Amino acid sequence: MKKLSEYLFLGTLGGTLYYSFEMLFRGFSHWSMFLLGGCCFVFFAQQGMWTGWKEPLWKQVGWSVIFVTACEFVTGIIVNKFLGWNVWDYTDQPFQLMGQVCLPFTVIFSGLCAVGILLSGYLLHYLYGEEKPDFRVL
Repeated sequence: MKKLSEYLFLGTLGGTLYYSFEMLFRGFSHWSMFLLGGCCFVFFAQQGMWTGWKEPLWKQVGWSVIFVTACEFVTGIIVNKFLGWNVWDYTDQPFQLMGQVCLPFTVIFSGLCAVGILLSGYLLHYLYGEEKPDFRVL
């Protein structure tokens, strides 16, 4: 039951933070971004727990950026291409793939991943008594 509570809390917080981030910087968002943000925030915490928070932060960010980019691509294919909701379109951005992911936003997401990793690790420790993260850059 504790794990379910952790996942629900992290998913809701991550979804809310990402949805709010989009509202602040884009002026609009979509409910699918709440789900995507929540899923990614859970991953930030989970990858840290899998490794005991012992891996350098740059590796954790690397794994998370790959996960976030893959999830964004799959979500984009579903919501933008298959369902036709047109939630986002990166076709005008450099180094884009099918308009669903692009290098500039991957770089931006790397910063958000770092913040998410730090926040999720400390929240799990202080709110749920999980192992205290031992963050190292290198």
